[in-house]
Amino acid sequence: MSDKMEALPEVTKMDVDTTAEERPKWDNKVQYLLTCIGFAVGLGNVWRFPYLCQTYGGGAFLIPYIIALIFEGIPLLHLELAIGQRLRTGSIGVWNSISPYIGGVGLASLTVSFLVGLYYNTILAWVLWYFFNSFQQPLPWSECPLNENRTAYIPECEKTSPVNYFWYRETLNITPTIEENGTLQWWLVICLATAWALVYICFIRGIETIGKAVYFTATFPYLVLTIFLIRALTLPGATDGLVYLFTPDVEVLKNPTVWLDAATQIFFSLSLAFGGMIAFSSYNPQKNDCERDAVIVGVINSATSIYASIPIFSILGFKANSNYNDCLDKNILTITNAFNIGDQNVTRANYGSWIESLNATNHKQLDSLSLQKCSLQTFLDESASGTGLAFIVFTEAVIKMPGSQVWAVLFFVMLFTLGLSSMFGNLEGVLTPLLDLHLVPKCIPKEAFTGLMCLVSFSIALIFTMGSGNYWLEIFNSYVGSVPLLIIAFFEITSVVYIYGIKRFSEDIKWMTGRYPNIYWQATWRVISPLMLLVVFVAYIVVQAQVPATYDAWNPNNAGKDINVLTEVAGVATRPGRPGGPEEGWRLPQTIWGRTPWFLWGPRVQSFEAAPCRGPWSMEDCRNPPGAHPGDNKRGRPPSFSGKSREWSGLSWRREEEAD
Repeated sequence: MSDKMEALPEVTKMDVDTTAEERPKWDNKVQYLLTCIGFAVGLGNVWRFPYLCQTYGGGAFLIPYIIALIFEGIPLLHLELAIGQRLRTGSIGVWNSISPYIGGVGLASLTVSFLVGLYYNTILAWVLWYFFNSFQQPLPWSECPLNENRTAYIPECEKTSPVNYFWYRETLNITPTIEENGTLQWWLVICLATAWALVYICFIRGIETIGKAVYFTATFPYLVLTIFLIRALTLPGATDGLVYLFTPDVEVLKNPTVWLDAATQIFFSLSLAFGGMIAFSSYNPQKNDCERDAVIVGVINSATSIYASIPIFSILGFKANSNYNDCLDKNILTITNAFNIGDQNVTRANYGSWIESLNATNHKQLDSLSLQKCSLQTFLDESASGTGLAFIVFTEAVIKMPGSQVWAVLFFVMLFTLGLSSMFGNLEGVLTPLLDLHLVPKCIPKEAFTGLMCLVSFSIALIFTMGSGNYWLEIFNSYVGSVPLLIIAFFEITSVVYIYGIKRFSEDIKWMTGRYPNIYWQATWRVISPLMLLVVFVAYIVVQAQVPATYDAWNPNNAGKDINVLTEVAGVATRPGRPGGPEEGWRLPQTIWGRTPWFLWGPRVQSFEAAPCRGPWSMEDCRNPPGAHPGDNKRGRPPSFSGKSREWSGLSWRREEEAD
């Protein structure tokens, strides 16, 4: 080795000497970069980042996002790639080499990777279920199923919508509360077994097979996104979606929540602190430009998020435009029949003029029709994130697209390949430390040990296939992939800078890349990145402590338009009234998103239940009913009533104590 080996402790020199010859290596640099990009680019890039852009001022959100990328994301990524490449071992071995007292950091990374892998692969099982059903004509979530007598639709589906019914009943068969476990859903068990089997096949020989698989899993999503982009831009209403997404609102930058979410999105999107990046870089030759690798992976990851936003919101704009036209058509049919107007006299183009005329001449009769208030802006506001985007909003949009089966198949194949690449990193973060520490007897082949780990993970993950499995997955996602990763990352960077020594670390990077880290890396590692992690952690704790933990439960007997009754338990909540489809004003500003974050939604006030709404009031009247407290209803937040609930043709909300 070089004279620079003096920069490493004795234990590290011994480890490097003994493992340099026998440690596996990537076939080429492309395999390594594709694997890192596949691990970083996950489901959150498709279903989380577009929502944040839309919620926080459109293009204005890119300002805090890019700042967080530069001063938090890329420096932490560079540190993990560099330390793994230099010490050539997994997460536990890396931190034990630096100091035996911080070996627990590696153990924490291993534990988080294992737990995240459990529920992450369950999401892939859901994706497989939708993929298998996408070959049916018509799509099974396009209409409500008939009852046993085949004389009418199932009432539970009629109370909500076909896409919601298929998700909550046909897919999850969800129980009313988390206390009711329900039975294992055999179709989800099969899909989960298939997902783990595919992970095992791709992972059976470690980086030898992973390196081959990533040629497809890391590149195919970009092909599908490009196909969707071309098709989406030709759909009517696509421009409305893009304008809504990227119209900047710089005033929103005054909200500290925007900066908090930008920092957390970058952190979790790059898959930092899982141990996977350290493991992947440990298979590199030590003379490798890890600085350039970190910049490439970080920039491609963020560019993918922006690129994915364009087709996603083009399609959501098309959906909003379709819903807007459907709303107008229903109102046109209603007034045509009520006033005996000739067919095709009232059109979408002159609808507004007819309403003004009828309102002036037949005001009372027009009010009695209870016409819906058709607003394109309202339909555009109905955005979603996470499973709400993938399994509810997007599936509804696909129904309206010509050749819906083809687009559904492409979409779910894309989601599966995105998730599969991320699973490689999660599993690598578990297996590599265990194998490096020689905790596995040599008589057990690596292939057998990998299969055993997949079997154990599958067995534990069966909890997510029960009727209450979705509630447990929400809890895992909220608490496993959030605060622990912040703590791990903070100790990672402080351990390297202040225990291993920034001077020693700089010497190692000089030996690997041929140059010392410049002032940018020095400043971010020493001060900026640790400070940002600490601020995010403290902010999360402060605001999270002010909100009770809740989760959203499907109530088939009171489905209203969409759902539900909120129950205060150890969990988190989705937006009531549109499962999986939160709106601004319902977002908990203190939330920290995991790699596949989505269910952290819920009200600041006590539980509400959905109630039918009748009467001559418009959508806007219901969103802002008399008696509502000012400021309660910013873009869809349920009003807190000072008196008796008013009703309209849709959803209204009432306090549980009033309903009782």
